Amino acid sequence: MPTKSSNTKKPAEQVVKDIRRATRRHFSSEDKIRIVLDGLRGDDSIAELCRKEGIAQSLFYTWSKEFMEAGKRRLAGDTTRAATTSEVQELRREARALKECVADLTLENRLLKKSMIADGGDEE
Repeated sequence: MPTKSSNTKKPAEQVVKDIRRATRRHFSSEDKIRIVLDGLRGDDSIAELCRKEGIAQSLFYTWSKEFMEAGKRRLAGDTTRAATTSEVQELRREARALKECVADLTLENRLLKKSMIADGGDEE
């Protein structure tokens, strides 16, 4: 008499998901860069490199494309270098101080004009 083993078995879809989850590897940025640079050096063919690293060639080419695009963006950004956070903070402090100075001078100018008008002098 057959036993009911369907209660203990996982559905086939779940088994496939578990296998994929167990076999999917996550590469760090450093690993991706190392692999792409190895491919660009050309010591081994891309197919051989991918077999050695255990990745698909399409994944290598995706990483390579992302690597090149990031390099282009970085090189394009070098002409207008991004300010560091300390520089930005210092510039903001300086801008705030200058605005306060302008406000003080504007107030002083208005008070002087009012005192001249009160004394019977011209506005200008």
